[in-house]
This record gives sequence, C-alpha cells and structure tokens, in this order.
Amino acid sequence: MGYAAPACRPWTHLFLVLTTVSLQVLTNLSNEMGDHLSGVDGEGREGPNYSMTDGGLTVKQMWGAINGMVVACCVFGLLMVLLSGCPWWVLLLGAAAIWAATHYTLGKKPYGYIGLGDLFVFIFFGLVSVLGSYYVIAHTLPFKIWLWAPAVGVGLLSVAVLNVNNIRDMQSDEGIRRTIPLRIGAIPAKIYQTLLVVLGVACFMWNEEHLAFCAITIPFFVWHIIGVWRRKGKRLDPMLPLLVISTFVLALIYSDVYNIEVTCPYPIW
Repeated sequence: MGYAAPACRPWTHLFLVLTTVSLQVLTNLSNEMGDHLSGVDGEGREGPNYSMTDGGLTVKQMWGAINGMVVACCVFGLLMVLLSGCPWWVLLLGAAAIWAATHYTLGKKPYGYIGLGDLFVFIFFGLVSVLGSYYVIAHTLPFKIWLWAPAVGVGLLSVAVLNVNNIRDMQSDEGIRRTIPLRIGAIPAKIYQTLLVVLGVACFMWNEEHLAFCAITIPFFVWHIIGVWRRKGKRLDPMLPLLVISTFVLALIYSDVYNIEVTCPYPIW
C-alpha cells in the first residue's frame, strides 16, 4: 500500500521482500533446530518430517544454515534501510525480529514453549511486518483504519496458522512445551481458532469496496474452519497450507484494491 507514497524509492521493495523472506526462512530453520534439540520432533510427532529427520541435515549443518540466514537478514536489512532512506533506528527493529525468529524454540528459555508464541507471532508477523514495511516505503505511519486494520488482520491469521499447528501437535508437545491448545484444551482451542480466522478476515472487510473483492476468499476460510473442527492429529496437515495461501491471497487482493483506489486518476466504483 505504501508504493503510492511520494517518499517511495526505487529498489526499496526488492530488499524489503528479500529481508522478509530471509526472516521467514530463519524462523523455520530455528524452529526446526529447537524442536529437534528439545525432542519435540520425535517418533510421535504428527506433522510432516523435516530436514533433520530420517538422516537429513546434521546439527552442525543446520547451525551453519541458521547462521547463514542471520547474515542474509543483516545484509538485506542494511541495504533496505540504506536504499529507502529510513532512519537508522529501523535496524533495531530488525534486530528484534531476528531475536524473535531465533528464540521461539531455541535458547535457554524459548518463549514458544511457555505459551507466548501467539503474542510474538501477532506482533512480528502482523504489526511489525505490515506497519514496518509501510514505514520503510512511505517514511510515515498514519493512524488510519486502511493501514492498521490489515496489520491486525494479518497478525490474527498468522496466529491462527500457529494455533492449528499446535492443535495438531498436542500429543507430541505434551510434557515438553505448554502451547495455548495444551493450556486450554482441544475444543476451546478450536473455538479460539474460529475466532482468530473470523476476526482476522473481518479486518480486511471494513468498507463496501474491500468487502466486494475480499469476499472471494471467504469460502476457503470457511473450508479451513470446517476442516479444523472435523479433523485432528496428522489429518490437520492440509489445513495449514489452505490457511496460509488464503491469507496471502486475501492480503494481495486488499492491497491491490487499495492501490487502484489511490493511484487511479478517475473514480472506479
């Protein structure tokens, strides 16, 4: 949405995307390493096998990959700040993002093992991701519903991705970490999942124009909710990519509609 702003500079978007992707890869690698070291990814795990199982990457190789992605995040983040003209304090936000990415399941006291994963995912995958990206591009952060609503929506739907993953892994997580589903139980966790998805989607449909276009994705979110209530354990696996892809399409439609509204020289609705 920030590309319509006068302060937007060329190449900013490229390194913004590279930084974001690097942080996501770093998060995935760190989470796999942490779960492997803690024993969560043992024989009883419900989810798909990862690269460190069945004779895949060694611990040394995985540490090398994690350190490499940390370097990539730092390099791309620095270039993003330099090319965008943002103040240097944005790098502190990037450092916090790297810390959050590597301490969900790693470290002496990983926050994902004590039920704080939902909070950190909402902050960094929702508010920081959307609002931070807009600030880097536009050099301003207006307190407007068209910006803050999708930031909250992406945060809630990101938490929903984590929650359905934790519902699936309740049995293998027992005794090792205390996720929200383990704290409140399977049925309340599915109610929680339903609220996250419904409220998250609603954040993108705050006016008639966005409702008309974003409503295209509603059947897929309904499909996800039905699947969560009807399935358990490993059978929940298809519900994760369904939610991720639906969220991506919803955010893409929302941003495209907004950009057309702002940049189009004549009324289109």
